[in-house]
This record gives sequence, C-alpha cells and structure tokens, in this order.
Amino acid sequence: MESIEEEHIIKKANHLRRLYDWTIHWAKTPHSTWALFILAFCESSFFPIPPDVLLIALAVAIPAKSFRYAWICSVGSVLGGCFGYLIGYEFFEYVGRPIINFYNITDMFDAVSTQYQNNAFAAIAVAGFTPIPYKVFTISAGFCNVNFFILILASAISRSARFFMVAGLFYLFGPKIKVFIEKFFNIFTIVFIILLISGFAAIKYLF
Repeated sequence: MESIEEEHIIKKANHLRRLYDWTIHWAKTPHSTWALFILAFCESSFFPIPPDVLLIALAVAIPAKSFRYAWICSVGSVLGGCFGYLIGYEFFEYVGRPIINFYNITDMFDAVSTQYQNNAFAAIAVAGFTPIPYKVFTISAGFCNVNFFILILASAISRSARFFMVAGLFYLFGPKIKVFIEKFFNIFTIVFIILLISGFAAIKYLF
C-alpha cells in the first residue's frame, strides 16, 4: 500500500515538473499575466491546480517582476473567490455540489459550513493563506450566505499575504534561488503535494 501511495506522489511530482517546464516560457510572452490571472481565478472556484505553481515559474524566470505577478495572482484569486461565492449562492445544486462531489470533500464542506457560524472571517483568512483548498471556502461561503464583503476582505488579506510572500523570496534572492529551485524541484513538489493532502485532512480535524 505504501509503495502504491509513494508511486502516486511521485507521478504527481513528475506532472508538476512537466507543468513547470511548460509554464516557464509564459514569462517571456505577452500572455503570461493573463495565464496567471486565469489560473488564480479558476483555482479559487473550481480548478484543482494552485496558482502558486505558475507564480513560482514566472517569478523564477523574471525575479524583477515577482511583485507584479503576485498582484495579478492576488486579484485573480479574489475575483475567483467571488465567482465561487456565486456558485454556492445561486448555483449550488447544479454546479457547486458536483464540484464538491468531484473532489470527494463533502465532509470538509459540511465542517466549513459549521465553522462559518462561529467566525467566518477567521475561517476564510486561514484558508486563504494555507494549502487548504480555497474553493471549499468560497463555495460554502455563498451556500451559507456569509457576508459578501467579509469574503472579499478576508480573501484580499490572506491571498495577497500568501502570494506576496512567495514573490518576495524570488525578488530578494533572484537567480540564486532559481538554481536552488531547479536542483531540488522534485523534492519541493513532493512536499507541496503532501501539504496539500494534509490540508484536506487538517480541515476535518480543526473544524
């Protein structure tokens, strides 16, 4: 069983490596900012791949533009969160529930919905900064009729903090961190996947 799980993680890591190799060229094209914006938007509402992958790839290619990419990523993510809210608020049965079922996160969705009764702002802010799947929180926020401005404020703070922290590393260290990332990329992707999987489990434990 463990060997099967390890093989599964390695396959995902290799997939991210290929994604990294593919996305790195976008930093040198006029479409790079749109690609980042669209990915950040979609990930906040329904898409599985986090925007950090493309953000890192672009920041590695051109460290001087790291903060610009972080800004684009933040705006796209917040607007995507608003779209996720709309899905939960108006189209949950037709769109939201199929998304929740597709990722097999019904228990997490129920736990998050319960947490909103305690402190919606804190729940959204924590989720926006961690590997916990953000789409669960945006869709459930709409479903639970959480104050829309709370969603925007918490998303803007947490998502911006997350993306600008990543951008800051590449802006400060530039080519040095690029070499480091290239050398240990497979290890980083495996760690990131483990954190992502842990995020699914953590939300059940915390909430």
